[in-house]
Amino acid sequence: MKPETVVIIGSGPAAWTAAIYAARANLKPLVFEGAGSRTMIPGGQLMFTTDVENYPGFPEGVGGIDMMLDFKKQALRFDTRVLTEDIVQVDFSRRPFRLHSSGGRDVRAQTVVVATGANARWLGVPGEERLAQSGGGVSACAVCDGALPAFRDRILAVVGGGDSAMEEALYLTKFASEVLLIHRRDELRASRIMQERAFASDKIRFLWNRTVEEVLGDDAITGLRLRDTVTGEETEIEVGGMFVAIGHIPNTGFLRGQLDLKDNGYVDMPTAWRTETNVPGVFAAGDVMDDYYRQAVSAAGTGCMAALDAERFLAHHGPAD
Repeated sequence: MKPETVVIIGSGPAAWTAAIYAARANLKPLVFEGAGSRTMIPGGQLMFTTDVENYPGFPEGVGGIDMMLDFKKQALRFDTRVLTEDIVQVDFSRRPFRLHSSGGRDVRAQTVVVATGANARWLGVPGEERLAQSGGGVSACAVCDGALPAFRDRILAVVGGGDSAMEEALYLTKFASEVLLIHRRDELRASRIMQERAFASDKIRFLWNRTVEEVLGDDAITGLRLRDTVTGEETEIEVGGMFVAIGHIPNTGFLRGQLDLKDNGYVDMPTAWRTETNVPGVFAAGDVMDDYYRQAVSAAGTGCMAALDAERFLAHHGPAD
């Protein structure tokens, strides 16, 4: 079977943008959009976001699901082919590369764009997943959601103790009446400068030695049930939103041994401002290689870059037998 020119793995902003650019360049991309799981479905993290207000071109905002469906429609307009399967195994030792899907397909590819994104780490407590997926006030991204009207002038909770939690809490002080930072220990693991910034804010109150045991509320969050990790005592607090900031897990398990990965599992990019991985002909875009910005617009930008890099690679190297 003739190798595919470009195979794109993923279905978030990076993947669909790469598909749009590759298809318009007549590279006939094949997208493996993923089979879906409990915490990740085709379309990526935006499929769990009710309102997106910070993506350029949507002055009134847009629903995350609607946005991703439009991204996909635009890619399909240019004859992108899509398979709703995961890539579960790859062989990048030589071109054409070999990929094996969850549907039992064996595909060869001249170039590959990895855009599988990352999963937010969740607490795994009752009420959390339901209210996160329904837009009921639980989120894993303050920059994405914190400015929404539903969170303004409310008491908001941030769960975590690292730099990400401090950043989320400080960002939310622009909108919240008060930010409660909930941490399971009595000291933070965040960098000293981030701790100092958080401690200096008169809007942030720390709840030490606490874990969230349940998110309360039916259609929208009303509060949290907390447990004291020292005494075991349980209490309930009222909040208008909860932001979980305990990290992300990049979807790179199937790449181990094939691409260089950072210690945190993200794809290691050897050259700044480029999407080439350590394997010539394999490119990475979006949250799978971005452990810093993690925004839809930056993901889309790297998807564009990956498609252009793949096109230039093919023009320079040509097909492999």
